[in-house]
Amino acid sequence: MKMINPLACAALSVLFAAVPAFAQTPVTSMDCSEAHMKTMNDSMMKMTDASKKTAVMKEMDMAKDMMAKKDQKGCMMQMEKAQGMMK
Repeated sequence: MKMINPLACAALSVLFAAVPAFAQTPVTSMDCSEAHMKTMNDSMMKMTDASKKTAVMKEMDMAKDMMAKKDQKGCMMQMEKAQGMMK
């Protein structure tokens, strides 16, 4: 029986260790927490375009309403929309 080269064995073990890390779903930066709401609000207050700022404020108000109703999915959707408008 032929033995596997120790270098090849080490390379395979590194590869197999890395695969689960790549397979994980990416963590999104969106969550409906008070801390993230504050971060978004701080960013919104720095906006200089008044019409964009008004539109973002509307989205954030809707996100806050969804958060109060415990609608995590709806809240995240509104926050993502608001964040997209800030760009």
